[in-house]
Amino acid sequence: MGGRLLSIGECMVELSQAGEGLLRKGFAGDTFNTAWYARACLTAEWLVDYFTAVGDDPLSSEMLTMMKQAGIGTGYVRRIEGKTPGLYLITLKNGERTFSYWRDTAAAKQLANDADHLRSAVEAADIVYFSGITLGILAPEAVETLLAELRRAKAAGKIVAFDPNIRPRLWPNKDYMLRTIEAGARAANLVLPSFDDETAHFGDAAVTDTIARYHGLGVENVVVKNGAEGATLSFGGAEAVQVPAVKTTELVDTTSAGDSFNGAFLSALVRGASPAEAAAYGAAVASVVIGHHGALISPTLLPG
Repeated sequence: MGGRLLSIGECMVELSQAGEGLLRKGFAGDTFNTAWYARACLTAEWLVDYFTAVGDDPLSSEMLTMMKQAGIGTGYVRRIEGKTPGLYLITLKNGERTFSYWRDTAAAKQLANDADHLRSAVEAADIVYFSGITLGILAPEAVETLLAELRRAKAAGKIVAFDPNIRPRLWPNKDYMLRTIEAGARAANLVLPSFDDETAHFGDAAVTDTIARYHGLGVENVVVKNGAEGATLSFGGAEAVQVPAVKTTELVDTTSAGDSFNGAFLSALVRGASPAEAAAYGAAVASVVIGHHGALISPTLLPG
């Protein structure tokens, strides 16, 4: 049995180190990365669509071609005259990455401006995925447009999955950032936070604090990712379950570690795995991804 997964957010031009002072060009972004890994891990009966806005420039056309070649649907991608994609540069040190961004005029900032188009995309999906970065690039009125549709989807019984993915540089101030992240969580029934983000910005002292806070916002299912400590799951009020991380032989690049976990987790969950089994698969996929350069690696490298 198949279905449709819709991932909403921003895909950017990615520049990564290629050695000898050269840079390698690619396309990536947190919600697109999750769509990529979901597509790689799902069966052909499942459709994976990406929802964003791009420009009318050659790089936008190249980006859409790449998506189609990866088997990701682009029918809901809006093209905006005179706009371009955002761009970021990865700088690596001992496998850990820092980012430099150029996205102020990116087309994706207008992804929720057409409310009717957004509604038709969400209504056609069985699973809807978005992130704190999706919310962070939008104007406040566009945030509300998006969250209203996601609340409708949640009320209709769809899986609405949210990774808070907190990036302070996207937000005008901390108070607005935290309020909007909480609003995003309330619109979801599955939240996949990273504990380092939650402790840094919400002040959580323990993973159990993060779980309790999201349950308190009305989120039924919570998966807290905690790097080498693994993931902790609390589903439907059941006792929390700890799933260990999978060690990698060589840490090369942690870009997309959480995104790949999310995509693999969702793919296993909808194929009938238990939450713990889905998290174990997500951990296995993430362990392979961080052993390679860049956000997106060949699906042939992933565990079955």
